[in-house]
Amino acid sequence: MSAVLSPQPLLRKEDQRLITGTGQFTSDAWEQGTLHAVMVRSDHAHARFQADWNAVRQAPGVRCVLTAQDVTAAGFAALVNAVTVKDAQGQPQVICRMPVLAQAKVLYVGQPIAMVIADTAELAANAAELAEIDYETLPCAVTFEDATAPGAVQLHEAAPGNTSVVFEAGDRAAVDAAFARAAMTSNVKVVSQRLIPAPMEPRAVQAWHDAATGLTHVRTPTQGLVSMLGMFTTITGWPADSIRIHTQDVGGSFGLRGTATSEHVLLMLAARTLGRPVRWISSRSETFLSDWHGRALTLHGHIALDAQGRILAIRFDNQVDAGAFNVYFSTHIGARNLSITMGGVYKVPALHMRSHIYYTNTVPVSAYRGAGRPDLAYAIERLVDHAAHEHGLDPVAIRRLNFIPPADFPYTTANGTVYDNGQFERIMDCALADSDVAGVAQRREQARSRGRLFGRGLAYYLESSGPGAAAKDQVRGRIEAGGLTLHAISGASGQGHETSFARIVERELGLPSQRVRFVAGEVGRDLVGNSTGGSRTLYGLGSAIVDLCRQLMDHGRPQVAQLWGCTPEELVIEGGHWRHAGREMGFEAWLDQAGAEGLELIGQASSGATFPNGCHIAEVEVDPQTGVCDLVGYWAADDVGEVISPKQLIGQVHGGVVQGLGQAFGEHAVYDRETGQLLSGSFMDYAMPRAGILHGFHHQSVPVPTKLNMLGAKGVGESGCSGSLPALANAVVDALRPLGIQQADMPFSPARLWDLMQSARS
Repeated sequence: MSAVLSPQPLLRKEDQRLITGTGQFTSDAWEQGTLHAVMVRSDHAHARFQADWNAVRQAPGVRCVLTAQDVTAAGFAALVNAVTVKDAQGQPQVICRMPVLAQAKVLYVGQPIAMVIADTAELAANAAELAEIDYETLPCAVTFEDATAPGAVQLHEAAPGNTSVVFEAGDRAAVDAAFARAAMTSNVKVVSQRLIPAPMEPRAVQAWHDAATGLTHVRTPTQGLVSMLGMFTTITGWPADSIRIHTQDVGGSFGLRGTATSEHVLLMLAARTLGRPVRWISSRSETFLSDWHGRALTLHGHIALDAQGRILAIRFDNQVDAGAFNVYFSTHIGARNLSITMGGVYKVPALHMRSHIYYTNTVPVSAYRGAGRPDLAYAIERLVDHAAHEHGLDPVAIRRLNFIPPADFPYTTANGTVYDNGQFERIMDCALADSDVAGVAQRREQARSRGRLFGRGLAYYLESSGPGAAAKDQVRGRIEAGGLTLHAISGASGQGHETSFARIVERELGLPSQRVRFVAGEVGRDLVGNSTGGSRTLYGLGSAIVDLCRQLMDHGRPQVAQLWGCTPEELVIEGGHWRHAGREMGFEAWLDQAGAEGLELIGQASSGATFPNGCHIAEVEVDPQTGVCDLVGYWAADDVGEVISPKQLIGQVHGGVVQGLGQAFGEHAVYDRETGQLLSGSFMDYAMPRAGILHGFHHQSVPVPTKLNMLGAKGVGESGCSGSLPALANAVVDALRPLGIQQADMPFSPARLWDLMQSARS
């Protein structure tokens, strides 16, 4: 049994420093004698080049110009690609890793060619302008059609047809047989457009070398110290114990902060070479060309139904744009994450998917909030909705008919994924009840009377949280300064770890959250753990904290037993208290009396993937004269397992829904097909969601605790995104359906919707 939590809502422990400007992001820190770096990037999408750096090196204030020759001399490897797969015939994937700096050839606008280091950022930028680079431009390919057409320009000699791999999962024969006997079939193509992540804090790196200790220090926003350290050592070849990474506050990650980039290792090399601290702070414009992009997926879905509307099979044929190189988790998106839950919440006897991962002359693509899982949920729920309307079935009834029933859990999908539990029909009913189903007809008529098209979209998502690369998560707990300090390697980037982990300690030990301190990465290089990502940190590291708390109670047992004159075995531990013969002592009282200062223990736990799920419902109104689409209502019912911080849960879902709104209504990275130039290279052209875009947001938690970890939690980080994309798309298509429009692709911008409606009218 856990301790009783304080009835007062817990304010985030982080917010005092963050809202008063006393936090420390990477660009806030400063080392004495710091030099400044500026990157020289390609102006062309595909070109051979020769460069003369003499004028740059002779410019005022310049201390160093690093080029591909310097990287080679240092023995550095290419940037890390984290995941590889094989094709259906067992042949290995073609992997084309990105060089730290381009040598002789560039493959996308923005690819790093050199780093200029000078006394000030202005001097470095001025010097970089003096570079004499002679480009021989080559044809480029920025679409699937252009990259894979016969005779297409080849980006890499090792990748014929610009193909990295054609990955398959599932049973093709079983799916073909199901389609052959189906009473009804449907198909729909959805495009999850290329996005440009936009965390509040632009990417930044500082590096300095301590000659006395032999340590090279790197300060940078990161999602995980151990994984980042592993990538640094892989690229540089330097021993892990010669590198120290520092991170305090991180202004957003969304997958971006999990990877080592050219700027990291170049600054490390410069710091060792020059013996001076060096910093590189990206401008917002530069992030559009240098941060890995997200999404860039096209999914062709096919569904087979029997005469009653039961699903017999689902097939997906996907096109996955990797950009110019394989980086970090690009393959993971198109392989594991598009296959592991491709049946969603439905009982589907046969599944098969095929993903064609290909190269283009664009910024490389990697993990971005959900890393394929929101896209898959979007495709599944559009497919089910489309099939229902095409064959005259009720969209709610077809879902109800095909849900995996609670009695079937644990349920093994046709692709071999094991879902531990779920109460999908109950959760959908909660969302339906909350969203005033009875009033839909009236709201539709009211919209019509105002000359607007009303649309309502329901979607039920299920996603798989991150399985974790490390075998376990560890946390070091130390009694000091009258409280408990927790050390771990998994740092937050806005999720509120300091608050949630203190909440877990309060729940387990009854120790007030004010007496709990969480520190990520300051000490404990011997600790094992996973990065923050995939919605797993709360239950992964949180389970290790539960183990630590239980160890602390066991540690205090002999002292309490001695105090009461009984054996340790006679004590009952319950809710952060020791009890015996009518007496009890809480952990907080023991801490104040026992003099446990300096006591140090390590908690650990192994936690795999979980399966958050939920039903989201959106209502929109479209102005047929302008194409403007307004969101007028949004309801979400989510099962994220045991909830630790209700306020933070709502914040996570709210943020994910808004991120989904951004993709649904505005965000789109657009390249010129002929030149490969990025046309949406600033916030003037790349439309981010604005304050006030989300109206009538209602959320309820319907927890179905899991037994897959010690907390019973399932993860929440991607839930809002995974539910919002299909709900919003279904709502928009519902609004347009009276005009004969059966499918529309995001973003649902006024121009795009107006054009669709004009085409339908003509």
